[in-house]
Amino acid sequence: MTGIAALICDCDGVLIDSEAVAARVLVRELEARWPGADVAPVVMPLLGQRIERVLGGAGEALGRTLTAADVAAIGVAAEREAQAAPLFPGVAAALAAITLTRACASNSYTAVVRAVLARNDLDRFFGERVYCADQVAKPKPAPDVYLAAAHGMGVAPEACIVVEDSLAGVTAARAAGMTVLGFVGGTHVGEAHDQELREAGAVEIFDDMSTLPARVAYWVQKAQATSH
Repeated sequence: MTGIAALICDCDGVLIDSEAVAARVLVRELEARWPGADVAPVVMPLLGQRIERVLGGAGEALGRTLTAADVAAIGVAAEREAQAAPLFPGVAAALAAITLTRACASNSYTAVVRAVLARNDLDRFFGERVYCADQVAKPKPAPDVYLAAAHGMGVAPEACIVVEDSLAGVTAARAAGMTVLGFVGGTHVGEAHDQELREAGAVEIFDDMSTLPARVAYWVQKAQATSH
């Protein structure tokens, strides 16, 4: 195991409690378009993927369709409302306490993520190290965005610790060869979510951001001990 040099955080569901907001919008918009469809149980497991994929997956599961205009309108509504979601308690203090190089890697759009970080005064931790799905060939669960983040920081993928809340995100980070901590503090998280993240490759699960610095320090020390 190589030494740990960087921390990469997802944005939605890790830094801001936005996944529940986005889920409510998606369910509301789909129920309006598909009367009588049981939308929520189909949408919730798909969270963490690009909205277009969530909508496509929901339509496939329910045997329904959306027009391109519907997909665009729902995406705009979800992005708009999710941007106003609050920070998770302790996020800023945790990031300030961690001395590793820090980056943000999201399945959202670069402009949206940069706006969210700036509005919440988190851009001071990440600077230009913001990597999003619109910058790479394939979104999460493909590893592209995480590999781009490692490359952009000039570090090996195995030198990165990732904080992720979604199955797609954990899958992507593990495929990139990174150590993944699963965060389950979001209001959108269901009872079985922690087990799903573990099965996808998260090395530990936590729900309190104030504990992140100690958890990162543990894995940094573990990597140092293993590399000697």
